[in-house]
Amino acid sequence: MSNETQGKMGVTAIALFTLCAVLVVDTLTASASIGVSAIGWWVLMLIFFVIPYGLITSELSTTYPGDGGIYDWVKQAFNFKWAVRTTWFYWINVGLWMPAVYIMFAGMFAELFMPELSLWGQIAICILLTWLTVWICNVSADIGVWVTNVGAVLKIIVISTLGVGGFVYAMNNGVANEFSFSAMIPNMDSAVSFLPAIVFNLMGFELVATMTKEMKDVRDMPKAVFLSIGITAFLYIFGTLGILMALPVESIGLVAGLIDTFKTLFGDGVFGTAMVYLFGTLALLTLIGNMVSWTMGASRAAAEAAQEGELPAPVAKVSEKGSPVGANNITGIVSTVVILSYALFAQGNDDLFWSIFAFSSCIFLLPYLFMFPAYLKLRLVDGERERPFQVPGGIGAQWLMSIVCFFVIFQAVVLFIFPEALDLTVADWSYTGPVLAGVIATILMGEWILLGALKRKKEQVEQQEAKA
Repeated sequence: MSNETQGKMGVTAIALFTLCAVLVVDTLTASASIGVSAIGWWVLMLIFFVIPYGLITSELSTTYPGDGGIYDWVKQAFNFKWAVRTTWFYWINVGLWMPAVYIMFAGMFAELFMPELSLWGQIAICILLTWLTVWICNVSADIGVWVTNVGAVLKIIVISTLGVGGFVYAMNNGVANEFSFSAMIPNMDSAVSFLPAIVFNLMGFELVATMTKEMKDVRDMPKAVFLSIGITAFLYIFGTLGILMALPVESIGLVAGLIDTFKTLFGDGVFGTAMVYLFGTLALLTLIGNMVSWTMGASRAAAEAAQEGELPAPVAKVSEKGSPVGANNITGIVSTVVILSYALFAQGNDDLFWSIFAFSSCIFLLPYLFMFPAYLKLRLVDGERERPFQVPGGIGAQWLMSIVCFFVIFQAVVLFIFPEALDLTVADWSYTGPVLAGVIATILMGEWILLGALKRKKEQVEQQEAKA
């Protein structure tokens, strides 16, 4: 595929799409729940993980362009078996993650407008939003990109407001937490449970690589990726600071934390209440933009794999306008089933949100355990290929970056399942059990799909031999 395409997305549009995919408001409170040391963790992760990750993504996307994105890279490096596993995890995680995002939406909506709304009333909102997202993604890529661009702008506004508001509040009322240098130093005491959320918050810079047909020039990717990395880094740290300046760490709720912060920042007067409603509504809209971007990107990768016979045929269905309607619709069905299933076991919003979020995040992170080794192998076995953008440094530097990135992802998966850092004697199996069971079930489902792909491949070979 040529690097030059006929799409409409330039550097700004690519960066906004990436921002909408990576910059998430829904888990900002989870990272703030770490406490002031979250600032140190943000800085550490940005330097040692995000910069190498961005460099690797830029090289892969410009050297191996195609609408499969991470699926194409893993397939190029290894074989179609690992590509099938990669695409399965990358695609299905959206249907598993969407419930967590919309449970956050429903909880924030109830906090703002309907405090007495029942859990099942919130579940109804989640299902409605799931199918609104699917509809947006089915209409056309142009509509979807427009929604993600608006979502990115709203995220910038919401998180900037949190940051500015936090500083203003601190000047007038003092800070809610101790901001000393020692308090900002990363430590594991309070970070074990929510540190994986920081890793999760930083993933997705490669998603826009599934939109190459919509780009003017794939070679714009490195500029767009690092533009979005710079903005993302600033906003995450700024927003976390704002929350921690306004709310004591022990008062930060996973679902209601954002609304509680806005209430603290603006007060309970007429103007303050109006501002809470305004920025609360903007925060809600960012959640829709986030899910639209991920559904668009992951479904395109899944559709390409299905067209190659590596996922079931219904996933391959594409509309006249090129939207992967088959993958989108299945994502909606999975999300609906997960929402209803988990609602039967959850005792409240925070429990429901974090259980689904941890489960879906484990599945979401698994493809990256394949992506970084794939990058390294392609450098070793396909080093002569022209690379419009190349990660600087010798092969030793490439080994180091790949290993560090792989380890960061691996520890996040482990900590999502075992927040007690594998001390099984104190494991909360009421939490760990369902999350681990969900991960295992999803992996086994992927292996079943792989068996189907192998069967289809064998049939194709036999048909070709018969024709010969």
